Amino acid sequence: MRKYLFFLFLAGACLGSCDKTADDYEPVLPEAYTNLHTGKYILYRLDSTKFINFGQSDTVVRYQAKDVIDAPITDNQGRPGWRVIRYLRDSASTSEADWNPSSTYMVVASRETLEVIENNMRFQKLKFPLRENFSWKGNSYIDTYSIDSDVRFLFDWDYTYKRVDSPFTTTGTTPVPQTVTIEQRNETLGSVNNKDSYSERNYAIETYGKGIGLVYKDFLHWVFQPRNSTFPNGYKEGYGIRLRMVGHN
Repeated sequence: MRKYLFFLFLAGACLGSCDKTADDYEPVLPEAYTNLHTGKYILYRLDSTKFINFGQSDTVVRYQAKDVIDAPITDNQGRPGWRVIRYLRDSASTSEADWNPSSTYMVVASRETLEVIENNMRFQKLKFPLRENFSWKGNSYIDTYSIDSDVRFLFDWDYTYKRVDSPFTTTGTTPVPQTVTIEQRNETLGSVNNKDSYSERNYAIETYGKGIGLVYKDFLHWVFQPRNSTFPNGYKEGYGIRLRMVGHN
Protein backbone atom coordinates (compact mmCIF):
# COMPACT_ATOMS: atom_id res chain seq x y z
CA MET A 1 0.00 0.00 0.00
CA ARG A 2 2.81 2.40 0.88
CA LYS A 3 4.48 1.56 -2.41
CA TYR A 4 1.27 2.30 -4.30
CA LEU A 5 0.83 5.65 -2.57
CA PHE A 6 4.47 6.53 -3.32
CA PHE A 7 3.93 6.01 -7.07
CA LEU A 8 0.74 8.07 -6.97
CA PHE A 9 2.70 10.89 -5.35
CA LEU A 10 5.38 10.72 -8.06
CA ALA A 11 2.77 10.71 -10.82
CA GLY A 12 1.03 13.73 -9.31
CA ALA A 13 4.29 15.61 -8.92
CA CYS A 14 5.21 14.88 -12.51
CA LEU A 15 1.84 16.04 -13.82
CA GLY A 16 2.02 19.18 -11.75
CA SER A 17 5.50 19.93 -13.00
CA CYS A 18 4.54 19.27 -16.62
CA ASP A 19 1.45 21.46 -16.34
CA LYS A 20 3.49 24.27 -14.84
CA THR A 21 5.98 24.09 -17.68
CA ALA A 22 3.21 24.21 -20.27
CA ASP A 23 1.46 27.10 -18.50
CA ASP A 24 4.66 29.09 -18.15
CA TYR A 25 5.59 28.74 -21.83
CA GLU A 26 4.85 31.87 -23.82
CA PRO A 27 5.62 31.69 -27.56
CA VAL A 28 7.57 34.61 -28.97
CA LEU A 29 5.42 36.45 -31.50
CA PRO A 30 6.69 38.54 -34.44
CA GLU A 31 5.56 41.79 -32.81
CA ALA A 32 8.08 41.15 -30.01
CA TYR A 33 10.73 42.32 -32.48
CA THR A 34 9.12 45.75 -32.90
CA ASN A 35 8.38 48.85 -30.83
CA LEU A 36 5.19 50.16 -32.41
CA HIS A 37 4.24 53.27 -30.47
CA THR A 38 3.72 56.81 -31.75
CA GLY A 39 6.94 58.82 -31.57
CA LYS A 40 9.31 55.87 -31.43
CA TYR A 41 12.16 56.05 -33.91
CA ILE A 42 15.29 54.26 -35.12
CA LEU A 43 18.36 56.08 -36.43
CA TYR A 44 20.42 54.51 -39.23
CA ARG A 45 23.46 54.97 -41.36
CA LEU A 46 22.11 54.51 -44.88
CA ASP A 47 24.32 53.61 -47.84
CA SER A 48 22.54 53.79 -51.19
CA THR A 49 24.19 52.07 -54.17
CA LYS A 50 23.42 53.54 -57.59
CA PHE A 51 24.63 52.75 -61.09
CA ILE A 52 25.72 55.86 -62.99
CA ASN A 53 27.30 56.88 -66.29
CA PHE A 54 24.74 54.82 -68.21
CA GLY A 55 25.47 51.80 -66.08
CA GLN A 56 29.23 51.93 -66.60
CA SER A 57 30.07 52.42 -62.93
CA ASP A 58 28.50 52.44 -59.49
CA THR A 59 28.61 54.84 -56.59
CA VAL A 60 27.51 54.84 -52.95
CA VAL A 61 25.62 57.85 -51.58
CA ARG A 62 25.57 58.08 -47.78
CA TYR A 63 22.84 59.52 -45.59
CA GLN A 64 21.51 59.48 -42.07
CA ALA A 65 18.01 58.03 -41.87
CA LYS A 66 15.38 58.23 -39.15
CA ASP A 67 12.31 55.98 -39.27
CA VAL A 68 9.59 57.49 -37.05
CA ILE A 69 6.35 55.76 -35.98
CA ASP A 70 3.94 58.50 -37.00
CA ALA A 71 0.40 57.33 -36.21
CA PRO A 72 -1.92 54.31 -36.06
CA ILE A 73 -3.80 53.70 -39.33
CA THR A 74 -5.85 50.97 -41.02
CA ASP A 75 -4.75 49.04 -44.10
CA ASN A 76 -6.94 48.23 -47.12
CA GLN A 77 -8.08 45.01 -45.43
CA GLY A 78 -9.34 46.85 -42.38
CA ARG A 79 -6.47 45.70 -40.17
CA PRO A 80 -4.86 48.07 -37.65
CA GLY A 81 -1.34 49.16 -38.51
CA TRP A 82 1.15 51.98 -38.16
CA ARG A 83 2.36 54.65 -40.56
CA VAL A 84 6.12 55.08 -40.56
CA ILE A 85 7.87 58.10 -42.06
CA ARG A 86 11.49 57.91 -43.14
CA TYR A 87 13.47 61.13 -42.85
CA LEU A 88 16.88 61.70 -44.43
CA ARG A 89 19.68 64.17 -43.90
CA ASP A 90 23.30 64.47 -45.00
CA SER A 91 25.69 61.94 -43.50
CA ALA A 92 27.69 64.70 -41.80
CA SER A 93 24.77 66.74 -40.48
CA THR A 94 24.08 67.22 -36.76
CA SER A 95 21.12 69.63 -37.09
CA GLU A 96 17.56 68.52 -36.38
CA ALA A 97 16.40 71.10 -38.91
CA ASP A 98 18.08 69.15 -41.71
CA TRP A 99 15.73 66.16 -41.50
CA ASN A 100 13.50 65.93 -44.57
CA PRO A 101 10.70 63.38 -45.17
CA SER A 102 11.73 60.93 -47.88
CA SER A 103 9.19 58.10 -47.94
CA THR A 104 6.31 56.51 -46.05
CA TYR A 105 5.47 52.89 -45.40
CA MET A 106 3.08 50.87 -43.23
CA VAL A 107 3.71 48.18 -40.62
CA VAL A 108 1.02 45.66 -39.67
CA ALA A 109 1.70 43.34 -36.74
CA SER A 110 -0.45 40.33 -35.89
CA ARG A 111 -0.03 37.10 -33.98
CA GLU A 112 1.14 35.30 -37.13
CA THR A 113 3.12 37.87 -39.14
CA LEU A 114 4.86 41.20 -39.25
CA GLU A 115 4.09 42.82 -42.59
CA VAL A 116 5.57 45.90 -44.22
CA ILE A 117 3.63 47.58 -47.04
CA GLU A 118 5.96 49.72 -49.13
CA ASN A 119 5.40 51.09 -52.65
CA ASN A 120 2.13 49.11 -52.78
CA MET A 121 4.01 45.85 -52.11
CA ARG A 122 3.25 43.70 -49.07
CA PHE A 123 6.25 41.90 -47.57
CA GLN A 124 5.88 39.28 -44.82
CA LYS A 125 9.01 40.24 -42.91
CA LEU A 126 8.52 37.98 -39.86
CA LYS A 127 6.33 34.94 -39.43
CA PHE A 128 5.34 32.67 -36.54
CA PRO A 129 6.94 30.48 -35.25
CA LEU A 130 10.28 32.19 -34.65
CA ARG A 131 12.58 29.19 -34.70
CA GLU A 132 15.88 28.39 -36.38
CA ASN A 133 15.63 27.50 -40.08
CA PHE A 134 11.87 28.10 -40.29
CA SER A 135 11.14 29.27 -43.84
CA TRP A 136 8.26 30.97 -45.67
CA LYS A 137 7.50 32.76 -48.96
CA GLY A 138 7.95 36.34 -47.81
CA ASN A 139 7.06 37.96 -51.15
CA SER A 140 4.04 35.81 -51.98
CA TYR A 141 1.61 38.78 -51.87
CA ILE A 142 3.61 40.75 -54.45
CA ASP A 143 2.56 40.70 -58.11
CA THR A 144 5.73 39.53 -59.83
CA TYR A 145 3.94 37.96 -62.81
CA SER A 146 3.04 41.02 -64.89
CA ILE A 147 5.04 41.01 -68.09
CA ASP A 148 6.06 44.63 -67.57
CA SER A 149 6.79 44.22 -63.86
CA ASP A 150 10.13 45.65 -62.72
CA VAL A 151 10.06 43.50 -59.55
CA ARG A 152 9.96 40.09 -61.19
CA PHE A 153 13.23 39.33 -59.46
CA LEU A 154 11.28 39.16 -56.16
CA PHE A 155 9.47 35.99 -57.24
CA ASP A 156 9.57 32.92 -55.00
CA TRP A 157 11.96 34.20 -52.34
CA ASP A 158 12.41 31.91 -49.33
CA TYR A 159 12.78 33.83 -46.08
CA THR A 160 14.64 31.75 -43.48
CA TYR A 161 15.36 32.43 -39.82
CA LYS A 162 18.98 32.29 -38.70
CA ARG A 163 20.59 33.06 -35.32
CA VAL A 164 17.29 33.33 -33.46
CA ASP A 165 17.54 35.23 -30.15
CA SER A 166 21.25 35.91 -30.70
CA PRO A 167 23.33 39.05 -30.10
CA PHE A 168 24.16 41.09 -33.17
CA THR A 169 26.94 43.49 -33.97
CA THR A 170 28.65 44.59 -37.15
CA THR A 171 30.88 47.49 -38.16
CA GLY A 172 29.10 50.81 -37.71
CA THR A 173 26.08 49.30 -35.95
CA THR A 174 24.97 49.61 -32.33
CA PRO A 175 25.23 46.15 -30.65
CA VAL A 176 21.89 44.49 -29.84
CA PRO A 177 21.66 41.63 -27.29
CA GLN A 178 18.65 39.77 -28.74
CA THR A 179 17.97 39.59 -32.47
CA VAL A 180 16.72 37.37 -35.25
CA THR A 181 18.24 37.38 -38.74
CA ILE A 182 16.23 36.61 -41.87
CA GLU A 183 18.11 35.39 -44.92
CA GLN A 184 15.90 36.33 -47.85
CA ARG A 185 17.93 35.79 -51.03
CA ASN A 186 21.47 35.07 -52.14
CA GLU A 187 21.68 34.22 -55.84
CA THR A 188 23.85 34.95 -58.84
CA LEU A 189 22.60 34.16 -62.31
CA GLY A 190 24.77 33.86 -65.41
CA SER A 191 28.49 34.50 -65.73
CA VAL A 192 29.31 37.69 -63.87
CA ASN A 193 32.66 38.23 -65.63
CA ASN A 194 31.42 37.50 -69.15
CA LYS A 195 30.63 40.74 -70.97
CA ASP A 196 28.87 38.85 -73.75
CA SER A 197 26.15 37.29 -71.59
CA TYR A 198 23.37 38.39 -69.28
CA SER A 199 23.96 38.12 -65.52
CA GLU A 200 22.04 39.06 -62.39
CA ARG A 201 22.72 39.42 -58.68
CA ASN A 202 20.10 39.35 -55.91
CA TYR A 203 21.05 39.53 -52.25
CA ALA A 204 18.89 40.42 -49.24
CA ILE A 205 19.24 39.93 -45.50
CA GLU A 206 17.62 41.67 -42.51
CA THR A 207 18.06 41.59 -38.75
CA TYR A 208 15.44 42.61 -36.17
CA GLY A 209 16.15 43.52 -32.56
CA LYS A 210 13.82 42.40 -29.80
CA GLY A 211 11.79 45.37 -28.57
CA ILE A 212 13.35 47.59 -31.26
CA GLY A 213 12.60 46.67 -34.87
CA LEU A 214 14.83 46.57 -37.94
CA VAL A 215 18.47 47.04 -36.90
CA TYR A 216 20.26 45.91 -40.07
CA LYS A 217 19.39 45.53 -43.74
CA ASP A 218 21.54 44.69 -46.74
CA PHE A 219 19.85 44.58 -50.16
CA LEU A 220 21.34 44.50 -53.64
CA HIS A 221 19.76 43.90 -57.04
CA TRP A 222 21.38 44.41 -60.40
CA VAL A 223 21.25 43.01 -63.92
CA PHE A 224 24.05 43.16 -66.45
CA GLN A 225 23.18 43.58 -70.12
CA PRO A 226 25.77 42.21 -72.61
CA ARG A 227 27.94 44.55 -74.63
CA ASN A 228 26.73 45.88 -77.97
CA SER A 229 27.60 48.60 -80.47
CA THR A 230 26.32 51.32 -78.13
CA PHE A 231 27.82 49.89 -74.94
CA PRO A 232 31.00 47.99 -75.83
CA ASN A 233 31.49 47.03 -72.16
CA GLY A 234 27.87 46.25 -71.46
CA TYR A 235 26.02 48.01 -68.65
CA LYS A 236 24.36 47.42 -65.27
CA GLU A 237 20.97 48.46 -63.97
CA GLY A 238 19.76 48.15 -60.40
CA TYR A 239 20.16 49.51 -56.90
CA GLY A 240 21.18 48.63 -53.38
CA ILE A 241 20.59 49.80 -49.83
CA ARG A 242 22.33 49.10 -46.55
CA LEU A 243 20.91 50.22 -43.21
CA ARG A 244 22.86 50.05 -39.97
CA MET A 245 21.18 51.12 -36.74
CA VAL A 246 23.11 53.67 -34.70
CA GLY A 247 20.46 54.56 -32.13
CA HIS A 248 16.78 54.45 -31.10
CA ASN A 249 14.45 55.73 -28.39
